[in-house]
Amino acid sequence: MKEMKGFTLVELIIAMGVTVVLMGAVYMAVNAAQRHSFAIESKVTAQQDIKPTLNLMAMEIGMASYNPTSADNLWVNPPGGTGTCGSTVGVNQTYHGIQEATANSIAVEMDISGPSGSPSNGALGDPNETIRYNYDTVNQYITRATNCGSGQPFLGDTAASGRPRTVLVINDTLGLPVFRYYDGTGTEIVSAGLPAGIPNVRRIDITLAVETEFKDPNSNQRRRLIYSTSVIPRNHAISQ
Repeated sequence: MKEMKGFTLVELIIAMGVTVVLMGAVYMAVNAAQRHSFAIESKVTAQQDIKPTLNLMAMEIGMASYNPTSADNLWVNPPGGTGTCGSTVGVNQTYHGIQEATANSIAVEMDISGPSGSPSNGALGDPNETIRYNYDTVNQYITRATNCGSGQPFLGDTAASGRPRTVLVINDTLGLPVFRYYDGTGTEIVSAGLPAGIPNVRRIDITLAVETEFKDPNSNQRRRLIYSTSVIPRNHAISQ
């Protein structure tokens, strides 16, 4: 009979060692791929929230002072403004459709429709004709209020809401104003020049600095993103 040969104990130990090393390498590769995938997913989710938000803000702010019927005394007190919200005549008619302008808030007005979606009717009070954006620095999110309603979560939400918060707005943390205002020469209208300088506004920069709610597993840090755009409220340049 031929001599039966098998593996020696040393060969088995070496084989097991190689297997363990290979399994460890595979685990590390899979774990790294999962971490990378999570980081990309967090960034994409944040972008999906930020870009539509910035686009809508730019579109609505760009319509400020739209008054196709050239109605007199059209502008009303906006949400969050002084006086009774929605009154027929606002406090500052010379501000036209920008009734509030600060580094963290803006209230815009536009006569875009009449009752039941009919054409502009020379009066405000229909849906989305008075809009106020506000940056809540305490809860780190943006709110949007329409007509005389209260501010609703627009980018992010409060931690107490129980709803997922994909991003935190951190403009205040980074010392970045959400809104910056410029006159026709491109000179910035600083905070000290507002609200008196509102009639001179010809361009508005919007900047949203955010960080993801969940930490990047690779760096154990939240990913930060900054987006900005410029808006020219063309109707605001027309004396009304």
